[in-house]
Amino acid sequence: MQNIRAEVLLPTKELREDIPFFTKVLGMKMDEIFPSDDPNVAVFSGFGLRVRVQKDADVAPGVLRILCDDPILIAGGQTELVAPNGTRIQIVQLAPPVVMPPTKHAFVVRRMADQAPWVIGRAGMQYRDLIPSRLGGSIIASHIRIPDGGPVPDMVHFHSIGFQLIYCYKGWVDLVYEDQGPQFRLHAGDCVIQPPEIRHRVLFASENIEVIEIGVPAEHTTTIDHILELPTAGINPDRIFEGQKFVHHKVEQAVWEPFRLPGFEACDTTINANTQGIAGVSVVRRGQGCPVLTSHNSDIHFTFVLAGELVLEAEGQKAQVLSAGDAFVIPPLMAVLYKHPSDNLELLEVSLPGVFETHILSSVTN
Repeated sequence: MQNIRAEVLLPTKELREDIPFFTKVLGMKMDEIFPSDDPNVAVFSGFGLRVRVQKDADVAPGVLRILCDDPILIAGGQTELVAPNGTRIQIVQLAPPVVMPPTKHAFVVRRMADQAPWVIGRAGMQYRDLIPSRLGGSIIASHIRIPDGGPVPDMVHFHSIGFQLIYCYKGWVDLVYEDQGPQFRLHAGDCVIQPPEIRHRVLFASENIEVIEIGVPAEHTTTIDHILELPTAGINPDRIFEGQKFVHHKVEQAVWEPFRLPGFEACDTTINANTQGIAGVSVVRRGQGCPVLTSHNSDIHFTFVLAGELVLEAEGQKAQVLSAGDAFVIPPLMAVLYKHPSDNLELLEVSLPGVFETHILSSVTN
């Protein structure tokens, strides 16, 4: 088998000044040095990196990033250093905590008829942004589709994230998750939450598959895991991933109960309980009684119209007729009325936190 390795080339003017920096300050090993009588090349290794420092090499000094669990344990606690050869060293945390930016509340309506552009994202999937402002970076909501069915060119990966929901809107998709058993099929009306850093993979999709994906915060890192194979040998459905448990909600098992809004009913996906109140997800449909004017105090309140239509009346806003494929965000304390809901209306409601207050403002009906 051929022996192959890679290294980074860095320049220097005086090698003897760089040797103690790379070995004693950074703690790397010196693997090679030559020529013996007047060394002008030294090779160092450490942290999964191989560095060749060469006198008068015609390259820029560059930047080396060293990622570790506890940066203060390297280089005497320094996190920004400059080597004698000019190379900048950055020592940073390997897995920094997820930062949840404050929500910039806004009333948002995103209509399918507005023909927002679809863009090509990860693994060739097409994305439509449902909240362009991202509410200040606090959330991303995407309508995702794969026009052609078949194998999905995905890899085992995970997300460093606070909360993530996948709701199957149309078609079906085959998925596999760490410690959750063999692959399974997510049908239209089903949903899963992907707890922080759970390894998973998209395997196969039907033609014209469409899903709604919610991520909090909007910007988060996706990391490829080249080692773990899925499905895993063991099964541990009760495993906790940073305070959250994997949820696979099946529409066929839905239990419908009166919703927080008069005139509607909903099924609880158990996501509130399994995220310890971080988020709540409900599927809502027309029920008994008449809708009334209400407000809420949820920090983030997102709704996607799955089927049917309604007239959305919101305080200070023009009334809008919304139908399947449309989405909206209602900020806290805004008075709103879901007017003239069709009999086949279905909504996907996502809230953060999972439990919040709803205030009945009047008995106005439609």
